[in-house]
Amino acid sequence: MPVSHEPDGRLGTFVETSVAGERVRAFVPPPLPPVPPVDLSALVTRLSAAERALGRLDGVSVLLPNKELFLYMYVRKEAVLSSQIEGTQSTLSDLLRFETEAAAGAPLDDIREVSNYVDAMMYGLDRMATLPISLRLIREMHDRLLDSGRGATQNPGEFRSSQNWIGGTRPGNAMFVPPPPNEVMNCLSDWEQFLHSETRDIPPLIKAGLLHVQFETIHPFLDGNGRLGRLLITLFLCAEGVLRQPLLYLSLYLKTHRADYYRLLQEVRERGAWEAWLEFFLDGIAETANQAFETANRIASLLAEDRGRIVSDTDRTGSVLQVHDLMRTRPFLTAAAAVEHSGLTMPTVNAALAQLQALGLVEEITGRKRDRVFAYRAYLDILSDGVAR
Repeated sequence: MPVSHEPDGRLGTFVETSVAGERVRAFVPPPLPPVPPVDLSALVTRLSAAERALGRLDGVSVLLPNKELFLYMYVRKEAVLSSQIEGTQSTLSDLLRFETEAAAGAPLDDIREVSNYVDAMMYGLDRMATLPISLRLIREMHDRLLDSGRGATQNPGEFRSSQNWIGGTRPGNAMFVPPPPNEVMNCLSDWEQFLHSETRDIPPLIKAGLLHVQFETIHPFLDGNGRLGRLLITLFLCAEGVLRQPLLYLSLYLKTHRADYYRLLQEVRERGAWEAWLEFFLDGIAETANQAFETANRIASLLAEDRGRIVSDTDRTGSVLQVHDLMRTRPFLTAAAAVEHSGLTMPTVNAALAQLQALGLVEEITGRKRDRVFAYRAYLDILSDGVAR
């Protein structure tokens, strides 16, 4: 049935629809931007703090000795956190051990879901070089996100053609029912038009906050909406040039403040309370950017300190440094993998790992005589801050 929007209101329209034999009221949001416009004067202090924190984070990415390394690990931390919000049980250690084909402690489907998130994220970042953020890119990323594991049966890469709901055991007691299937493409077209529109009066951070809520409200897929919606925040800020490196991920903040997050999304839908949501969103950006800045500095300090100890306290400095360098992207490492990726011989690798172990920089975690796995524990501890171990 046709849907009409109030031209001067922030409130959407409820449409009666039938789901699984129940009559429910599905919500169709009005197009962005909000009308009346967001009151930026109430947000200026928070916006300024968020922009300063992002600028500092962007600056440290230039100073890092290996920003690709930091991105490599930070993306994996984000993947774990974002998936934990959705209920997976895998940890950062599980993912890293899975990637090195070492023993993994979490259910395999959980680890696959997190691994798919990494793949979708990196694909989106690479693809933006040739394709702007668009419904097409979002579908391609979703296809990778749900490639295997529990989401593989939920139409990967396809916008939904059936009704979904959020919270509750059935549509009739759901916390929120997104737009009916016949309204999804209209809503997405409006969303994409706003995404690409010239909005000089709306700062990029504010626009990112508006786009995120609208995407979650449309809930265009049967599964994976939350993970993709969080990922799109960072992609948008990179596309806008706010970030040179994709180092900002809000999942830890949203996980920590999950009740507030869901409440504020609902208040936008029910009351048009955009300013309250944007206050929370900007606080999250500032807090997250400051945490990432501190993490980058802690990692840089640890790596420099450990390299210094290797140079001063080992008699095979060259080979030990090579294996240490490998462990920055493989904090779980087997001797066979070290041989494969370094070009060193097995005796040289074993000697280097023994020296790293003697220095207390790595520990062997299997207790086996063969196929041993070495962990760079201090590095993992920094990366795992805020993540379930």
